[in-house]
Amino acid sequence: MKKILLSVVIVCLLLSCSKAEVKKAPDFTLQDISGKTIKLSDYKGKVVILNFWATWCPPCLAEIPDFVRFYNTYREKGVEIIGVSVSSTANDTKKLIQEKNINYTICISDGKIESLYGGINAVPTTFIIDRQGNIYQKKIGAITETELTQIIKNIL
Repeated sequence: MKKILLSVVIVCLLLSCSKAEVKKAPDFTLQDISGKTIKLSDYKGKVVILNFWATWCPPCLAEIPDFVRFYNTYREKGVEIIGVSVSSTANDTKKLIQEKNINYTICISDGKIESLYGGINAVPTTFIIDRQGNIYQKKIGAITETELTQIIKNIL
């Protein structure tokens, strides 16, 4: 009996150690490009793609058309995209929104959000946040529409 109990305890310990740590996405408040206040908590119950990018970053610019197409497909399914423009002026950001026909929410970094998300050392960096507000995945570097679709199919 003691051997069975010990075996059960060991198995339970091993299973608890192997579970991935769930990390809650930090809430933030930013201004979108038109001055509207945006909070992550406003998107409760939705999947949020949080993309840190810059107007001067070639890989960031290359992924924008994929985000636009992806958003056209998934916004009606409860997916939102918030682009956070870092190290870029508001004027450059507004110009790029027009040029690239960006159809999702774009905010200007307040300089604090990067540290909330563990420090953004490279752009683009994208966080996928599930419906419960947990960070599901982090991707450093450009992400394609195909990759986003695969990830979202696993969440939805």
